Amino acid sequence: MPSPLLFVVACLIWGSTFWAITLQLGDVPPAVSVVYRFALASAVLFVWCKLRGDKLMLSWRAQRWTIVQGCATFGLSYICTYSAEQYLVSALVAVLFALMVFWNPLISRVILGTPLGWRTWAAGSVAVSGVILLFYQSIGGALRDIMAGGEGHFLLGLILALVATIASSVGNVLVVKVRQQAPNVLLTMAWGMLWGTLLVALWALATGERFVAPPTPRYWAGLIYLSLFGSVIAFACFFTLIDRIGSDKAVYIGVVTPVISVLLSIRLEDFRPGILECVGMLLCLGSVAWALKAPSRRAAPAAEREPAPAVSILLKKAS
Repeated sequence: MPSPLLFVVACLIWGSTFWAITLQLGDVPPAVSVVYRFALASAVLFVWCKLRGDKLMLSWRAQRWTIVQGCATFGLSYICTYSAEQYLVSALVAVLFALMVFWNPLISRVILGTPLGWRTWAAGSVAVSGVILLFYQSIGGALRDIMAGGEGHFLLGLILALVATIASSVGNVLVVKVRQQAPNVLLTMAWGMLWGTLLVALWALATGERFVAPPTPRYWAGLIYLSLFGSVIAFACFFTLIDRIGSDKAVYIGVVTPVISVLLSIRLEDFRPGILECVGMLLCLGSVAWALKAPSRRAAPAAEREPAPAVSILLKKAS
């Protein structure tokens, strides 16, 4: 499947998942919802790989990277995202995820030793200014609430969302390490989701959260959409793009998904951003777009030649 089509599919799906997560909030604890989501997605992927005749076991060298990548991407990142959306409008969480375009090269520098250009630093400074404007009034209100003896839930949500973006970026960079050891995208996704699910399940048990049955058709609709589309199909597209063009460029998706999410939030969550918030969003997204105008890193020849048939089959089945 062509890379531009993979890009579009991932953008359209992930642009709606931030709102879809709100369908699961309320009756079921956030960590438990993450367990349900990725347990279902992992099971679907393992069954699909078995039907294709794939060998389901991975070597220990591949598995150790998969454990770390899965716990970061499908564990820590998502438990923080679900928890953050209890306190923040989904559109604001989505805008913060646009900052992954800066976290990715920074973390790639630490883990893989890739160089950083001046454009990343300059655009990152503008993006930080945009985020400050975006949350200026809300952070001020949260600080005043804390000083008055309140709990400052907005500030907690902001911190959780930032941790989620950093954890996702760590997972994105580690996809390169995983693919060096195991080329099967769907199988490594299945294992990564399984490890992430186990991590979150342990966290839920340790914190005393109850594993209750999904209570409403609304919850089930969100769970099925997030598991099959938001997890299986979108991540298959995204990880294939990382393999082809590198994680720094694959996170271009982060420029588009916040726009889709903000539009949905205005329509479905009655989100009404003020002037400062609008300027902040424009600065944040504009700086991201500027950073992404940098010349593309040349992908490995093997990755360029790989047609990623598994993703194509999944998308045909989904349609």
